[in-house]
Amino acid sequence: MTAATGNGPLFGVRVVELAGIGPGPYAAMLLADLGADVVRVDRPGGADLGIDPAYDLTNRNKRSVLVDLKADDGPATVLDLVERADILIEGYRPGVAERLGVGPRECLARNPGLVYGRMTGWGQEGPLAHRAGHDITYIAVTGALSMIGAPGEPPAVPANLLGDYAGGSLYLVVGVLAALHHARAEGGTGQVVDAAITDGTAHLTTMIHGMLAAGAWQDRRGANLLDGGCPFYGTYETSDGGHMAVGALEQRFYDEFARLLGLDGHTAAARRDPARWDELRTAVAARFRTRTRAEWTALFEGTDACVAPVLSLREAPDHPHLAARGTFTGHGGITQPAPAPRFSATQGSVRRPPARPGADADEVARDWDVPSIHPADRRPM
Repeated sequence: MTAATGNGPLFGVRVVELAGIGPGPYAAMLLADLGADVVRVDRPGGADLGIDPAYDLTNRNKRSVLVDLKADDGPATVLDLVERADILIEGYRPGVAERLGVGPRECLARNPGLVYGRMTGWGQEGPLAHRAGHDITYIAVTGALSMIGAPGEPPAVPANLLGDYAGGSLYLVVGVLAALHHARAEGGTGQVVDAAITDGTAHLTTMIHGMLAAGAWQDRRGANLLDGGCPFYGTYETSDGGHMAVGALEQRFYDEFARLLGLDGHTAAARRDPARWDELRTAVAARFRTRTRAEWTALFEGTDACVAPVLSLREAPDHPHLAARGTFTGHGGITQPAPAPRFSATQGSVRRPPARPGADADEVARDWDVPSIHPADRRPM
């Protein structure tokens, strides 16, 4: 089965991805998971991810061709693909695509209905636009990083999920799909989507800014309802070194939590008095240290106490709820998250393993009718 024969809601949508690492490939993967026909344009030598391409799951459901954009025929080959595409995704620094001859001007001249998606950390303009950066630096300047971690300690690093993927990839996908809707409407045209990780991450903090303005959020770490500041929204160590996550915010959920945990009435009442929150936190921590993670999991299972075990990446696929829903799937011998979200009529699926650089040149040349694509074993030297 080829990538072009999927049955997701984006079946029939063609995407050109100019190879990179991080949020751009993840955004293209999401489109591919939803049924789009994604052709990844890899450069000779490949991206510097540091792992075997067979394990780069962000390239699943895609096909790959090799194009050297610095070669005389490189830009023309990409433009041949662009002419037949609906969306292009690139993650170069501002100005690089233009210098390579595949910037918005060239691509939209070739295909006026194209949605040209640009994924960067700082955006296409601004004082830092041309500077290097990574997830942690992008989320740092937006204020998001300042909220994560314990008071009195440096901010905790949330892997690269908050900036690269939440503030970056997901906003790019929303943007290109909205622009595609516009392009396909009567009188619509193609356009450029400037998705900056700083913009998206700042947008994610919208609710917090509202609470801050209302006086319901303190601009410091570990002092608020949702940042670990309150003792009934946080994590606790168990007797075997595991951890349990507690999110008993509403009174009725908290009452169930306090009852099952075994708190006495006087201690449980500290919920209503922030001055006693340290006392309550100490009591909750002491109770959790009396049993193992498995014992607490069994006790809270099936209740509305809003308590769950903190599982590792390897443990998560075996959680009964996730297993029942098929949240994770196996493909090509690799356990991986299944496509999300879900659709009642056009469900996406994992159809192909991670694309190997250049391995699909013949398929793409045929299916997209782009004879300028050279098979990997016959590339000009």
